[in-house]
Amino acid sequence: MTFTTGEQVRTKNTDPPHHTRLPRYARGALGTIVRPQGAHTLPDDVVRGITSQAEAVYEVRFSARELFGAGDHTVTLSLWESYLEKP
Repeated sequence: MTFTTGEQVRTKNTDPPHHTRLPRYARGALGTIVRPQGAHTLPDDVVRGITSQAEAVYEVRFSARELFGAGDHTVTLSLWESYLEKP
């Protein structure tokens, strides 16, 4: 696992031509690792029939303001490691 609980991460700002579990509204956003959620096969590959190794999945918390420009709540997403980078 690359990231640790409490660490800030940024989601990659990507627009792949195939299925992805990284929501468009969360691309390029800054969040905080809440906890690791084990390792799972990347659905982006599974749906395209590509065999891949399991990778770490993290629970990541974002402020609503970061994602939507307003709001005083948070949004928590389960995200694969390949969607994340250090800010």
